[in-house]
Amino acid sequence: MASNTITIAAASSVGSDVFAVLSLLVISLGVLLLLRHYLPLRSTPDYLLVPIFLALALPASIILLVPIDLASSSRDEEVKVKAIWLPERVVLVSWRITYWLTFALTWFILPLLGSYADSGHRTLRDRFLYSLRENGRYQLIVLGSASIGLVYFFVQSGFHLMSLKGLVMALAYCWALTLAIYLMGHGLVALPRRLLRNASISGRLRRLQIQAPKVYDRLNDAIEELGSLELQVEQLRRRKTGSAVQFHDWIDELAEMSTLPESRVGSAPTGILDPAGSSIPSVITERYLADLTRKLQRARHARVRFIDEWDHLVEEAADTQAILDAHTSHRLEFGKSSPSSSFLSRLTLLTPYTRFQLHAHIIPYIRLMLGTFLSLASISIIWSELVKIANPKLSIIALTVVHHRRQGTVGFAGQCIASAWLLYMCTAALTSISDAKVWGNRALVRRNTYGESACWYAMQIAKLTVPLAYNFVTFLPPEIYQETTYHKFLGRLINLTPLGKGFDYFFPILILIPVLATLFNLYGKIKNLFGFGILEVDDQGEEGNLSGYGTGGWREGRELIERELQGYSSTQGIASRSAGLSNYSSGRTAGTTGTADGGGAQAGRPGIGRPNTGTSLRVQDRYRDSDDPNRRDSLEDEGFFEGFAHRVRNTFETTDTPRWVSNLGESFKKPKWLASSSSTGHGEGGGSSGNQGGGLARWFGGRPTDGHVRL
Repeated sequence: MASNTITIAAASSVGSDVFAVLSLLVISLGVLLLLRHYLPLRSTPDYLLVPIFLALALPASIILLVPIDLASSSRDEEVKVKAIWLPERVVLVSWRITYWLTFALTWFILPLLGSYADSGHRTLRDRFLYSLRENGRYQLIVLGSASIGLVYFFVQSGFHLMSLKGLVMALAYCWALTLAIYLMGHGLVALPRRLLRNASISGRLRRLQIQAPKVYDRLNDAIEELGSLELQVEQLRRRKTGSAVQFHDWIDELAEMSTLPESRVGSAPTGILDPAGSSIPSVITERYLADLTRKLQRARHARVRFIDEWDHLVEEAADTQAILDAHTSHRLEFGKSSPSSSFLSRLTLLTPYTRFQLHAHIIPYIRLMLGTFLSLASISIIWSELVKIANPKLSIIALTVVHHRRQGTVGFAGQCIASAWLLYMCTAALTSISDAKVWGNRALVRRNTYGESACWYAMQIAKLTVPLAYNFVTFLPPEIYQETTYHKFLGRLINLTPLGKGFDYFFPILILIPVLATLFNLYGKIKNLFGFGILEVDDQGEEGNLSGYGTGGWREGRELIERELQGYSSTQGIASRSAGLSNYSSGRTAGTTGTADGGGAQAGRPGIGRPNTGTSLRVQDRYRDSDDPNRRDSLEDEGFFEGFAHRVRNTFETTDTPRWVSNLGESFKKPKWLASSSSTGHGEGGGSSGNQGGGLARWFGGRPTDGHVRL
């Protein structure tokens, strides 16, 4: 009888098994497409592709595994609830494989591979030794800090293997949860606000123009740094004697990858090309060449990164301006799309009119609705973090996930909602990584991401997903989440000591710190106070200075974008734009809905002139007949209330008098006592040039002649 029960139970999970396998295949396919988007698959070595794939696929599978665990642990055979469930042993093995493989990738494998790819050495042995030295320092610091916790664990729980295992898992969880809560709190505010701001087309263009000078400066700096390093390589290649001879092959390999033109070599500073210069040591060693190779690799990828970022910014600004200019004709043409364009911009099935309606009306409203929906979701997550200590039943997440509260089970609808909640929490945390400026120069570049940067981003994804998943589970009532396999596997070891029992409950309250800091722009205030910033949130620090040159204002950014579209920036080594993007400059005067123009660029910025772009559309609407440039500049820098007063005055001054008002006087005749004395000969209301006054003027002595005053 018992065997038949086991057979029936096993047979009933076949549908869930098939669904889980298909979901894992879909996740794996999505991860492969993501890798193809950011990495050159053919040139990336396998020792990087496989670990990065696992570091992305395993955290993505957690979003699927947590809802399955909730339904499997709360499943009651007597209550028929439709859900995707797996046997308890399968769920436990899945958690063990996912957690420990993710742990190894996060703390050991990916850091070693990242340093190995960034070493700069030629031989495998030297690369591996360099990676061990770089990561050994960090691991020693971690082990030294963990020794204090080890003593505490042994005092509380005794000296056995379970205490050591609990120490490792608890310390890793606490550190990852600290970082995850901070980043998620920032993302819960920044992500919906970004969508709400981008709903305004003109506001999005203004922010792109504000960002342009910063990106352009970084691009110029990257080009200069790469040029300086390549000049050093060229000087090393010219050395025929001394210690450089034994590394001649290595130097030739570096010179072959150089993109420096010969004209730059001839005009190089003497401090670099001089053999006795300080930039190149007199004795060339293997350590120096490895360091130079590492700097060259980083500089080349930094140049590619900022070229891609600049190209994307210019193209997005051109498309945004094209949408604004199309408001007069209601026909939108983006021109020739680049390979990095979005799918909607490359969609040729739309007519110009439907494309305009899509980009000018439908997409902004979608952004507005999605931003409002995500704002409500962020409030729900923050509320659930705060009330789970007092009363978990008041948690909004618990109310939406657990639908069968009497039976205490989670159905299929609750599983889908749980996956959506967990996905949004992870997305909010991961999108905040790009806003933080404490990670160095790491970045994701389309089809050209640096190997060390790819390892680092994959490591962060694997590190943040596990604690966020367990933190999400604690939003549910204790009678539900304490029965999950995830809690029995991870939560039991975290709560092994009194110190860890209250950590998961009290620490997430600190999510209010990044939430309030991002909501009220405390980062910008700290940056202005101390002169540095940790997080840069869009353009909050620039909105108060719309006219200041030299601070990355929008006017300077607008001129940089226009010059790039016209091809002037090609002399700086920037990739030229396609012919279709030139519509940005030619179509600026086509409509009257564009953003404000005018002003000039910073005088000290290299390679930037002051093209004659004309007056702004806003100023043209206000004073179309004004030819005074000083007046126009002063009008551009005026405040809100001055601009509002000018607009009101312009409205009344340029309004034509209605015909019925002009003909109103024809229906009334002047009385005789208001008419002039000579009205008989000169018509009503008329008079000769020598008339001394008529009407009421006669009562006061008439009008004086020759400028005298009559008393």
